[in-house]
Amino acid sequence: MSSRQAIRRLDYTPPSYLIDRVDLTFELSDTHAKVISRLIIKRNIGVSSDTPLVLHGEELTLESIKLDGTPLTSAHYVIDDSTLTIASMPDDGILEITTRLLPAENTSLMGLYQSNGNFFTQCEAEGFRKITYYLDRPDVMAKFTTTIIADKTKFPVLLSNGNRVGSGQLDKNRHWVKWVDPFKKPAYLFALVAGKLVVLAGTHTTPSKRCINIEIYVEPGNLDKCHHALAAAQKAMAWDEERFGLEYDLDTYMIVAVSDFNMGAMENKGLNIFNTKFVLAKPDTATDVDFDGIDSVVAHEYFHNWTGNRVTCRDWFQLSLKEGLTVYRDQEFSSDIGSRAVQRISNVRALRETQFAEDAGPQAHPIRPDEYLEINNFYTWTIYEKGSEVVRMYATLLGTDGFRAGMDLYFKRHDGQAVTCDDFRAAMADANGTNLDQFERWYSQAGTPVLSAKAEYNEAAQTYTLSVTQSCAATPGQAEKLPFHLPFAIGLIDRRGQDLPLQLAGEIAAKGSTRVLEITNTTQTFTFINVPCPPVPSLLRDFSAPVVLDFAYSDDELVFLMANDSDAFARWEAANTFALQLLKNQYAAAGRGETLAAPAAFIAAYQKLLTSDKLDPALVALMLELPRENYLLEQLSDVDPVRLYEVCRALKQQIARELRQELLAVYQRLNDGAPYAYDGEQVARRSLKNICLDYLAELDESMISSLIAKQYQRADNMTDRLAALKALVNRDGGEAQLADFAAQWQSDALVMDKWFTLQATSRRPGALSRVQQLLEHPAFSIKNPNKVRSLITAFCLANPPHFHAADGYGYAFAADHIIALDAINPQIAARLASSFNRWTKVDAGRRELMKQELERIRGTEGLSSDTFEIVTKALG
Repeated sequence: MSSRQAIRRLDYTPPSYLIDRVDLTFELSDTHAKVISRLIIKRNIGVSSDTPLVLHGEELTLESIKLDGTPLTSAHYVIDDSTLTIASMPDDGILEITTRLLPAENTSLMGLYQSNGNFFTQCEAEGFRKITYYLDRPDVMAKFTTTIIADKTKFPVLLSNGNRVGSGQLDKNRHWVKWVDPFKKPAYLFALVAGKLVVLAGTHTTPSKRCINIEIYVEPGNLDKCHHALAAAQKAMAWDEERFGLEYDLDTYMIVAVSDFNMGAMENKGLNIFNTKFVLAKPDTATDVDFDGIDSVVAHEYFHNWTGNRVTCRDWFQLSLKEGLTVYRDQEFSSDIGSRAVQRISNVRALRETQFAEDAGPQAHPIRPDEYLEINNFYTWTIYEKGSEVVRMYATLLGTDGFRAGMDLYFKRHDGQAVTCDDFRAAMADANGTNLDQFERWYSQAGTPVLSAKAEYNEAAQTYTLSVTQSCAATPGQAEKLPFHLPFAIGLIDRRGQDLPLQLAGEIAAKGSTRVLEITNTTQTFTFINVPCPPVPSLLRDFSAPVVLDFAYSDDELVFLMANDSDAFARWEAANTFALQLLKNQYAAAGRGETLAAPAAFIAAYQKLLTSDKLDPALVALMLELPRENYLLEQLSDVDPVRLYEVCRALKQQIARELRQELLAVYQRLNDGAPYAYDGEQVARRSLKNICLDYLAELDESMISSLIAKQYQRADNMTDRLAALKALVNRDGGEAQLADFAAQWQSDALVMDKWFTLQATSRRPGALSRVQQLLEHPAFSIKNPNKVRSLITAFCLANPPHFHAADGYGYAFAADHIIALDAINPQIAARLASSFNRWTKVDAGRRELMKQELERIRGTEGLSSDTFEIVTKALG
């Protein structure tokens, strides 16, 4: 295990030296890369003259070093595994360093590496130190000039940050291209790409009449799959201009797609590098979810140009400053170009299934962590998704105009700077003349708050009193929590299903039918007056804060809200809560050896959803989808995951049996043979059609088998074909269709990833054996993160009954591959290790088996700091 020491936020000190300018020259060849860096360095104000210069560097071969033109010998500097130290530095100096790299051997995919013979970089968070010795920290911002030299036949495309300012021909078929980035940036935003690529080009004209070139680079053969990504970039540019008044600031915006990539994408200034998953799509290879993902990720990385690049984070503890804010921005973009209700529900469901579990487990941390061992481990659901919810609360508390005023002030104050979460909060407070001191606790306290609400109606006084108490469970290192400042949006609905006007005691008139109550104390009471009848409360509308709501709704009230609530999230929440309560009761009954069927009211509520012609089909689909097993596991203790799976499937089968006629009618109505189009109406119709198919697939009928097979055969798009193939795989294995699918798509890596995942997540017996066989498939490579995620990670995180098999083989399989991956790509290994995070939630026998595997992983010689940190925290 690495001897690296934990880094603490409170230990932050400004850099001793600053870098004004960086001139980089890359000489690329098949076997190695030579990097010459010329750094103009100055000592920071107030730093003692005897303070050494300490540069970061890892896995580098130093060829030479000069200071102000004079070569330095080994007597002038000290090198270890992670630093180069020069004891004697002038106040200002020019340092020239030459390093040699072996990108083809770089399986970590950090720094400069090769994929399919092409060169790519990934420098966030600390990858630049694998390219050259440097002050690799986000608060050191410099202007970069980059010259790339390579063989013109093998590497005809040479890209870097900024604007292309020159190119030319050299000897031996070599050519060069020079790039200048006019904006200061930290090293984590540096990017370089070199290789055989083709480009799809487009343009966007800004409100100030500047014409921006948009270029998307991919490997030959993929150009026809880039049009959706190009359109997404154009939509994102227009949206950011309209919503926040932000124009792009370079001449060209470039996206490059690579199949070997640890993340989804990276926002390097002007040259965004993307996982192919979030660029390549056409109807016969990509699902509706894939198209939606491309819209979201392209927008996210583009929006980083201002929230992350122009204003960046001072240190990595402030990571949510850029990521949480930019996730909020891409969610708002997706809401505006699609269905706001569906987008909100989908985001909340993902937050609950992943981030809430993170908050309740051994990896819990605030969105601004206090310390870390390996920064790569803090690219988490908490930083991104909870971080976005914290930003959304500003908008909820301050209103649309108030939030925009805060954003404007933030950019005015901090453009070109590396700043903190406190700077963002101060801009919001100052722009609105309000006090947000207590709101800081969202940055410093981990855990998911619980809001316990109780209500009382006084018929004589016609008042409705709501009492709200907030609490937050202990998390690692934080036993006690102070009250949060949070918005609590509510409505009151009368017996006719109409929203009531809301007037608080002391107000002279009602103010709308949805009110945002500010919760700041441990317990607060709110009294509404002029309430003519006992209402049904609609609480936490639009999920106004990332909290767990505890309110004792009756089944009748949940059914009423499902049918009548004007707030789409609250409507979905009622259906989700009803199903969640039922499944928890059924699981408890199964533990007693009893069988508890769903009550008639539950089935009737689902029937009403299926027969409604007024609701958005996409909303109906979401309301019909039962809570997932991993989310249910979080609601229980000492869980038998196999029993939980059986309970979930039994409820699904009951719904299918009792609502067969309605499910079939909706399916047939929506399966109208219309040509595929990726638009809101068709996406909604397909989502409802395919959830009906998913339920019908639970019925052991030859007619249903024929219906599913027919959809597979006739589908003109990947959404419908994959839905049918999933149903076939779970019913009878779908061997013939799986073979047909693989034969058709064996040359398309992203489609084969879907094929791997279908088999890795199959509920049929023998799932682990199939996964082990697929590890030997020609389309699988353990060195490719997408392949690992599609097969190994999918099995461990998305197939609970088989991963948690009582014999423990699933746990041993995961541990074996975590250890193997750690030697190849520690980031991917550490993420796979998160499959053990909730080992204390399962029953005693499985707990012991999981603990043994965690200890085996931790005891592995040479374990990376990435994996060691995750495993050690999991063990507690």
